[in-house]
Amino acid sequence: MKTPDYIERPIYLDRVMPYVKKDIIKIFIGQRRVGKSYMLFQLMDRISTLNPDGQQIYINKELYEFTNIRNAEDLLNYIASHRQSDRYLSLFIDELQDIEGFETALRSLQAEGNVDIYGTGSNAKLLSGELATYLSGRYIEIKVYGLSYGEFLTFHGLERGSSSLQSYLKFGGLPYLRHLSLDDTVVFDYLKNVTDAILLKDIVSRYDIRNVSFLQRLARFLADNVGSLVTARKISAYLKSQKIKISHNLVLDYLTYLSNALLVLPAKRYEIVGKKIFEIGEKYYFEDLGIRHALVGFRPTDINKVIENVIFTHLKISGYDVSVGQIGKKEVDFVCEKDAERLYIQATYMITDDKVRDREYGNLLAIPDNYPKKVVSMDTVPGGSYQGVNHIYLEDFLLF
Repeated sequence: MKTPDYIERPIYLDRVMPYVKKDIIKIFIGQRRVGKSYMLFQLMDRISTLNPDGQQIYINKELYEFTNIRNAEDLLNYIASHRQSDRYLSLFIDELQDIEGFETALRSLQAEGNVDIYGTGSNAKLLSGELATYLSGRYIEIKVYGLSYGEFLTFHGLERGSSSLQSYLKFGGLPYLRHLSLDDTVVFDYLKNVTDAILLKDIVSRYDIRNVSFLQRLARFLADNVGSLVTARKISAYLKSQKIKISHNLVLDYLTYLSNALLVLPAKRYEIVGKKIFEIGEKYYFEDLGIRHALVGFRPTDINKVIENVIFTHLKISGYDVSVGQIGKKEVDFVCEKDAERLYIQATYMITDDKVRDREYGNLLAIPDNYPKKVVSMDTVPGGSYQGVNHIYLEDFLLF
């Protein structure tokens, strides 16, 4: 098939290329509409160049022509009927989780050999759980996120600057926005439709949700409480104040469903000195800020939440494991770990006075180690560094 036009996303291509033609199944995991399908197209073109004599089979469960592939047997039969036995096969399957028992089919194909398998999925728990059970050690997950700020500039043909940064903070990074004018009405109509698709198709249908109204309320609650510690009991108490009775366990289940669909990304709390993960209380951030705003509106008064969310997602895009730090009664916004290295980040809107400066720098200076520490804010002229803590302008941070 002829692949559609696209803009390459090297950050993900570079992560997957070392595994091309290796006996490892490659799965792109990400929220709906973050561009996973286009990653397959980019790979198809790249692999065609590297192996022009090979065969490629592409299956997209969202296309009508593939509706008859419902389970593992259907998938194996389809591949058998199209496969050319004398050619090395590269297999690409979009939305794997829509094929019942997909993991057994992949295991069978992998055992047969002479095939390189790639897939995408929009349900983190389903994919990781099934693949870990049936293909332990023989697959790799590559997380795909919406556009980074640098990618946003490229996709929209923009130069860096305050206007571009404000557009990114308002509209988010779903790749399809490049085909739309960055107009509030146009963009948020599109984002509301994407949000509904995630809630209804990836959660309500998959988990047979009956209380759709509560699911929508919970999504809005999380959007309104970005950066705040969230517990099932806190949500239950809020709902009780609204005269809505929902059990503690049901709240936990629905939080899990929203996380599995990658609408929200949880960040656990980490005790920096004791090196212990707290079991109760997480913060939730939205994979895409535009979707967050589609749920509760874009409000200038939420700027601190927005900044914290965009820093979190940028760190995730950059490959960090991110948790919320705790040191005594002080909180460090983000403890970031990658390749045995650590980075501490404190996020704030502006360093407006000594009180804010003492709080933001003081929390970082209380950490008894020498890993890098940064304060990130919207101050266009950052204050350099203080006792080894660097102060960085948000736009600079998002482009590093």
